[in-house]
Amino acid sequence: MPAVVVLDYGSGNLRSAQRALVRAGAEVTVTADLAAAAAADGLVVPGVGAYAACMAGIEALGAGPVIAERVAAGRPVLGICVGMQILFEYGEEHGVVTKGLGLLPGGVTRLAAQRVPHMGWNTVEPAPGSVLFAGLPDQARFYFVHSYAAADRQLLAGAGARVSTATHGGRFVAGVERGVLSAAQFHPEKSADPGAALLRNWLGTL
Repeated sequence: MPAVVVLDYGSGNLRSAQRALVRAGAEVTVTADLAAAAAADGLVVPGVGAYAACMAGIEALGAGPVIAERVAAGRPVLGICVGMQILFEYGEEHGVVTKGLGLLPGGVTRLAAQRVPHMGWNTVEPAPGSVLFAGLPDQARFYFVHSYAAADRQLLAGAGARVSTATHGGRFVAGVERGVLSAAQFHPEKSADPGAALLRNWLGTL
């Protein structure tokens, strides 16, 4: 079984992510130990709540360089929800811009929708050639809870990323695959069978 670390930096649905990954076939440790995070076959970066608070937790732990070094060394990382958002260059909330990890180009801004947060089940349009969504039915639904998202699909595609999208008000980035870096705006651990299939697909890349 692949060894996966779910990074505990003070934010995220740690235990639900752990349970979902175990069911998908991984040996999972939830820890703030950066050496373990660096050594694992796969690293999951979860995240809920405010962008600035998540980045503060990452910085307090000193986890940013470990995540970046894993990606540079070709070691897989999966970001979930705000754990995906902090992979971008910045996040803007309530007029305040917070610097992100800069592993993906562009930023995260408020959804262009009348009803925010976007909460509940929605379909995703997978990127051509997606590994995360391989084998999933066309109308598979995933569980979202968020008010902010990345929207610049062209910028990501120009940087060599496969970009999967969803629509709430306007189209936004629901998933990114760029080399060993993968990310989902939705919560695969709360997305029943489609989420479990996506996690198995990710584990298959480790």
